[in-house]
Amino acid sequence: MQDRHPLLRLLDYSSRYRRQVVLGTVFSVLNKLFDLAPPALIGGAVDIVTRREEAFLSAFGVTELSAQLWVLAGITLFIWICESVFEYIHKLYWRNLAQNIEHDLRLDAYAHVQDLEMAYFEDQSTGGLMAILNDDVNQLERFLDVGANELIQVTATVVLISAGFMLVAPSVAWMALLPVPIIIYGSVWFQGKLTPRYANVRERVGFLNHQLANNLSGIATIKSFTNEQRETERIRHESDNYRQANRYAIVLSAAFVPLIRMVIVGGFIAIMVFGGQLALSGALNIGLYSVLIFMTQRLLWPLTRLGETFDLYQRAMASTNRIMNLLKTEAQIVDGAQSLPRADVKGHIQFDDVRFAYSNGFNVLKSLSLEIPAGNTAAIVGATGAGKSTVIKLLLRLYDVTGGAVRLDGHDVRDLQLHDLRGAIGLVSQDVFLFHGTVLENILYGRPDATEQEVIAAAKIAEAHDFITSLPQGYATIVGERGQKLSGGQRQRISIARAVLKNPPVLILDEATSAVDNETEAAIQRSMEKLAVGRTTIIIAHRLSTVRAADQIFVLSEGELHEHGTHAELAAQDGIYAALWRVQTGEKLKAAGD
Repeated sequence: MQDRHPLLRLLDYSSRYRRQVVLGTVFSVLNKLFDLAPPALIGGAVDIVTRREEAFLSAFGVTELSAQLWVLAGITLFIWICESVFEYIHKLYWRNLAQNIEHDLRLDAYAHVQDLEMAYFEDQSTGGLMAILNDDVNQLERFLDVGANELIQVTATVVLISAGFMLVAPSVAWMALLPVPIIIYGSVWFQGKLTPRYANVRERVGFLNHQLANNLSGIATIKSFTNEQRETERIRHESDNYRQANRYAIVLSAAFVPLIRMVIVGGFIAIMVFGGQLALSGALNIGLYSVLIFMTQRLLWPLTRLGETFDLYQRAMASTNRIMNLLKTEAQIVDGAQSLPRADVKGHIQFDDVRFAYSNGFNVLKSLSLEIPAGNTAAIVGATGAGKSTVIKLLLRLYDVTGGAVRLDGHDVRDLQLHDLRGAIGLVSQDVFLFHGTVLENILYGRPDATEQEVIAAAKIAEAHDFITSLPQGYATIVGERGQKLSGGQRQRISIARAVLKNPPVLILDEATSAVDNETEAAIQRSMEKLAVGRTTIIIAHRLSTVRAADQIFVLSEGELHEHGTHAELAAQDGIYAALWRVQTGEKLKAAGD
């Protein structure tokens, strides 16, 4: 439930680390217990000097003054060692806990994002998701690393010192404790006021990251249109919004410590004056009075750090809400229950009265029915916007049909496990994406366990081997982010090699030769003819020359199937395909010239 407090949502998520949280809390309290001991030791030293043989250690049989000092020194050494040991241990626990939860959250959130349907990404920005996966997770890690221990130790300080005051000096203890509820109430008030301000900060940093990611991805376009100054101003605008949101939060958070300090000084002065009067009258031991003075400072002064701690806390809770909301986003495309082992896939594809509309309500496909027998090569052609690529997205189940059904070997793709469905299909997209890494790594992405010889064989089929070996480091050449060090044709041939290596029962070529020259296109076509044997192949193309050899060609127009047949059959008709063929071969232009 998204209306639950983010801290409760975080505790539910991190329940697997409950033992580590409990132990970390215990060690934090023990560290604080020994940290509070030095003022008592100072009081003990004052007691020895002022009361001499009657000092408190005499009750334990130590009456000689030098021996009392040495015993006190030994106790001091023991306490400081314990304090250091427990400080090391609690930091070890909390910092490792912070790292573990940060690691788990980032992986879980990323894995969940991968499982979400493509429609989700249409409404989200890459920068906004990056802000959640990286910046928000880091904000939470910073709080767990420092802030959680601070809250525990402040609480332990208040409880331990309050209990001690009530035991040794109940008559003046209330003076030191009086500011505590005021400080706590003020902290809660500040927390409530800061919550919406930090939520706005997190939202603004998402917008800024989106703009930065967008601009870095489109840097070539920015340069080609000489729009550097315009984009700098756009970043300036988003960065200023982020700065103003932070400033709005800082105005309030910065006021916390100065205001709390004025409350603290009241309690400190009260103990100093009234406790001092009791000490002067002999009603209060001088050593105990010095302890009260130091302890009052140790009690109240750490509360000033609540400002910084609550600042970390509010930032972390705003980030936690965003992370948990992402994790609670339900995937609309869920895994089917039916298994279809790849070895059993024949490749028989059916579109049965398929209708599809995007979330904006625009109808892309209208009652589309077509059938591709197993082992056939089919082509889908048509003008831009006819719905060709949508057919592929529905087959891969990147989207679900609005009506009708898409079937693979008679199975509705919605019933199949996504791993089995997509594992049976190899896609060479028009929009080629190569990962930053070597040529070899990018081809192996289709089948990581393949041998180097199999990679080379796949590259040769894709007509990529020759240009790869001419690169500076051959197959070990780094291609750059998105393959920017390679030409469009080279990227496309590596993408084809990647699909060839996967060796799927169904192969989809979505404008796979759109970025290659005619010579390379002819070579790839020869390779594809060999590759298509024994598998179902679907070719999406604008260039009709690439689909002439297809067993059947489907012509789409405005989301509907208008024509269906072989190249010879369709070219002989006076329809859409024939018109497109005449335009691409120049027949109509020649006729006009005659």
